[in-house]
Amino acid sequence: MRRSSRSTERRGLRAVRLLGDESGSASLEFLTVGLILLVPIVYLVVSMSAIQAGAFAVEGAARHAARLAADGAGSAGTPAAVERAVRITLEDFGVDADTASVDLSCETATCDTPGERIDVVVRARVALPLVPDVLDLGGTGSVPVESAATQTVSRFAGVAE
Repeated sequence: MRRSSRSTERRGLRAVRLLGDESGSASLEFLTVGLILLVPIVYLVVSMSAIQAGAFAVEGAARHAARLAADGAGSAGTPAAVERAVRITLEDFGVDADTASVDLSCETATCDTPGERIDVVVRARVALPLVPDVLDLGGTGSVPVESAATQTVSRFAGVAE
C-alpha cells in the first residue's frame, strides 16, 4: 500500500491546528466578562454616591436647623425658619425636599429656657439613579436617610439687647 503524500498530511495538521486555535477569543471574553462585571459595579458606585450625598444633606440640614432653633429660641418665626433652612439645604444637595420631614423637640413647650436642649431630627428619601418614575417605585426605588442634631439654648437667650 502506498503512503499518503505529504500535502494531505499538511492539510490534516492545518485543520487540527485551526480547530485548536483560540486567537481572537480573548477580546470577546474580556468584553463579555467586562460588561457583566463593570455595569453593576458602576451602578453600585453611582448609587452609593447618591445615598452618601443624601446622608450629607440630612446631616447638614439637621445641624443647621438645630442652630437656628437654638439661636431663635422663643421667636414666633423659628419653626418657619427651620423648615426653610432644611428645604434649602436639602435642595442644595439635590435631595427632594418634599419627601423630607423635620421633628423639633425640647423639654418645655416654648423651647426658650436658657440651657435647654433642642433636638432636631430630619428624615428624607434619596431616589436611586436610573429608577424611572413611571413605574411608581417611590418606596422601593429610594433609600431612607435620617440625621439628628442637638443644640443648647444660650444662657443669654431672651436677654434684651
